[in-house]
Amino acid sequence: MLSRRILAARPLTRALVPAARSHFIQARTALTKAEQAEIDDPGMNGGYVNPPFEKREFRDPYGDWWDKQERRNYGEPVHEDNDILGIFSPAEYTHFKPGWGAVLLGTFVASVFGLCGVVGLYYPDKISVPKTYEDGLEKELGGPRAVRARKHDEEPSWKF
Repeated sequence: MLSRRILAARPLTRALVPAARSHFIQARTALTKAEQAEIDDPGMNGGYVNPPFEKREFRDPYGDWWDKQERRNYGEPVHEDNDILGIFSPAEYTHFKPGWGAVLLGTFVASVFGLCGVVGLYYPDKISVPKTYEDGLEKELGGPRAVRARKHDEEPSWKF
């Protein structure tokens, strides 16, 4: 077909445009209530009865359930988000509220830093008994002009 158009000496643009062009007609009609409900379905699940959004973890564990592990009764419709609401989904943390958690975390951080501050104030960085040498290690440290170690009879330059 394309070879006939090329042989007919038609320009290439005129040969390709009719093949690429398609005709769409938009028709507006009045819809029935059933058709309108199908369009307006917010769950988009085809009219399936969706039970309320309730985690199975919060259902009564001692209730008379047909399926005791999943806490469901026979014939009960399954929610479309069953993977989120099932008993094997990650547990929801309900021990205390986020505000109280922030108070507990702040208390822990403040107590750790407070303990570090108290230890820093009272912990001695000096050794309890300084080490002494007979001649102050004058020769070993480089001669008479070098900074020498303390001799036995010298008083320490610092005191407790």
